[in-house]
Amino acid sequence: MSGPLKGVTVLELAGIGPGPFAGMMLADMGADVIRVDRIPPAAGGSPLEALMRNDSVVDRGRRSVALNMKDPRAVEVVHQLAMRVDILIEGFRPGVTEKLGIGPKDLMALNPRLVYGRMTGWGQDGPLAQAAGHDLNYIALSGAVQAMGPADRVPTVPLNLVGDYGAGGMLLALGVVAALYEARHSGRGQVVDAAIADGAAVLMAAQYGLKAKGFWHDERESNFLDGSAHFYGNYLCADGRYLSVGAIEPQFYRLLLDKCGVTDPQFAQQWERAAWPELKAKLSAVFLRKSRDEWCDLLEGSDACVAPVLSMSEAPAHAHNQARGVFVAPDGVVQPAPAPRFDRTPSALPPAAPEIGADSTDILRSLGRSDAEIAALVASGVVHGPH
Repeated sequence: MSGPLKGVTVLELAGIGPGPFAGMMLADMGADVIRVDRIPPAAGGSPLEALMRNDSVVDRGRRSVALNMKDPRAVEVVHQLAMRVDILIEGFRPGVTEKLGIGPKDLMALNPRLVYGRMTGWGQDGPLAQAAGHDLNYIALSGAVQAMGPADRVPTVPLNLVGDYGAGGMLLALGVVAALYEARHSGRGQVVDAAIADGAAVLMAAQYGLKAKGFWHDERESNFLDGSAHFYGNYLCADGRYLSVGAIEPQFYRLLLDKCGVTDPQFAQQWERAAWPELKAKLSAVFLRKSRDEWCDLLEGSDACVAPVLSMSEAPAHAHNQARGVFVAPDGVVQPAPAPRFDRTPSALPPAAPEIGADSTDILRSLGRSDAEIAALVASGVVHGPH
């Protein structure tokens, strides 16, 4: 592995959503991530379980040991691993790891420098802490969901980028790295309580700042960043594809109008909210005159702040993404390359996701377990080894 986290070892208790995404970010940056997987069912399982199991992109860069955590011998393995790692991340409901005997007090007694990262939707405490939920529920409490979508319809359901990955996984990854930095000075680890509900509120900081100044309103499509303003939104083009426009600053706005051949004096009322609906209708008519790519030939790359709205099939082929290597395709699997970029300790794409339990034998050997002992653990169903 290469990257700024080379030499850092992470123990990830397998889950879904934001926890694995945080593990991917840490692995992408060079950490050695050992994932404790559940032993897979002999056959079947729910469609969701099959869909989420061993994702080839998000689960890249791990080593996998599969354990039956209901058995005390498996708990002992986790204890041994926890003594040797810098960071642990888990995504269970509050109290679950304590019941398993692998909670913060259990493991930090063995390794006082351990950073124990906890990923939940609602947080470790509060009246909703034990309630089930998903991405959409957690970000709904922040004010973000109410702010999204057309004014005359129900709020838009955003992709789980906002909650699971932005407010959750990114927050957890940042939190455990910050705690590790502090532990290297103090010699003491700590618990990092990363909650999607908290992170979504943090992501809304700019909107709350604008609201405090009277420049943001609760009503959808009444603000300059929510699709109301004609100078910030997506437009349908003649070929049925879309163009994104973000000409907020006056000089960029003027350039957009000039390049589009717009001379209507009403467009001088850029910040007159009452004029936005009519100006948006007029600009919509302008963009319907050409195809998306024809508009891009005219506008993209200029300060008019325009970019094509690309599908996931189109995005990897875009010239800018290709020039920067934003996407890679090892073994034909298209996926984003590691980010951000480091000039002295660059990250490299880590190996693909392992088969569940692929590294069980090697990891147990590294803990001093004999081949006979490992074989007995596999035979008794405590450990799942590679086929």
